Amino acid sequence: MASFEPDNPARPPAGLRLCALSEITDPGGKSFRFREGSRIFAGFVIRQGDAARGFVDSCPHAGWPLAPMDDRYLTRDARHIFCAGHGALFSMDGHCVAGPCAGDDLAPWRVEVRDGDVFTL
Repeated sequence: MASFEPDNPARPPAGLRLCALSEITDPGGKSFRFREGSRIFAGFVIRQGDAARGFVDSCPHAGWPLAPMDDRYLTRDARHIFCAGHGALFSMDGHCVAGPCAGDDLAPWRVEVRDGDVFTL
């Protein structure tokens, strides 16, 4: 089952502390993977200043992970999220602005920053 499906048992529960916000480059991204038996949930968090936004690590066009290596989600100028598989570009809110998935969105993974830490919602 794909990691974006809400009933994936590997999807982390609400209230789980992922990391300190300071552990994510500003701007930058951080990868997270969770396993439950044979199931995997893959997500990532993008930081911009004091804000964090989470996404399921799955290209809406092909279903593969976006980053070729952990934590490498942004273009060199840090203005877009980049899918290394086919070069699609996403705005920082997850909307595809260029590539074969133009008009599609990354699946959100709800996170929040509390007292300097990133938590799942």
